[in-house]
Amino acid sequence: MQKIFKTNSAAIAYRIMGEGIDVVLLHGFGEDSNIWNNQIDFLTPHCRLLVPDLPGSGRSVLCNNEELPSVSTHQPSSIEYYADQVRALLQHENISSCIMLGHSMGGYITLSIAENFPSLLNGFGLIHSSAFADTDEKKETRLRSIILMEDYGAQRFLKNTTPLLFGQLFKNESPEKVNNLIERGNNFSKLTLQQYYTAIMKRPDRTAVLKASDVPVLFIIGTEDIAAPMEDVLQQVHLPKIAYIHILEQTGHMGMLEAPEKMNTAMLEFIKATISIE
Repeated sequence: MQKIFKTNSAAIAYRIMGEGIDVVLLHGFGEDSNIWNNQIDFLTPHCRLLVPDLPGSGRSVLCNNEELPSVSTHQPSSIEYYADQVRALLQHENISSCIMLGHSMGGYITLSIAENFPSLLNGFGLIHSSAFADTDEKKETRLRSIILMEDYGAQRFLKNTTPLLFGQLFKNESPEKVNNLIERGNNFSKLTLQQYYTAIMKRPDRTAVLKASDVPVLFIIGTEDIAAPMEDVLQQVHLPKIAYIHILEQTGHMGMLEAPEKMNTAMLEFIKATISIE
């Protein structure tokens, strides 16, 4: 079912479907909720899925309507803003606890929720994501990218960077799927992507959140992921009390598309294991 939830600063489009334990899927930078379509079809018989377009992505928009309730004191250039919006959406749907699985930037949002609203989570997952903050070098790269977006636009930026997110085998065998993701990038505004990058750049190190977690944590890692490198994520997997680790061979940053069957199996196993722990 397609729905819209409005706050004073965003109109959030989302899908909710299935029955059972609540599972929230958060997409990453330069994507929308359609990135999860392979997983939605597979998981819907096993749980109730809530899958939003983050504000500024897909059918969700940033807005300014003082007549609607405020749900955040943060700005769209912070990860906390998006975490507040997701939390408000959960409250709107009367979801008091869930499993939250976040891809890339969606993982950063998930970690913010785990830190600030831990009672909302029965378990959470970092899908090609990391609890580390950006290094100084990475921050400089993001700043240059923000300037490039200003000079050349969002679409040219995504056209140049999106192919880098995939493993070489997938790019060779499925170029049409890479191009499809690039084409969907035409829906993004320059300002939205700049705000996302600023939020990502400013996020703090949240390895302490992993250490303090009393709920299971899922890590899905690609051996060819240059955005969330395997060597970085492997330094984090020992931190939670309970961790589930899946390494996808010959896969980059986009396991949802590159290795959907393995991704689906890993996610469902985690969901079932989390239910059994409860």
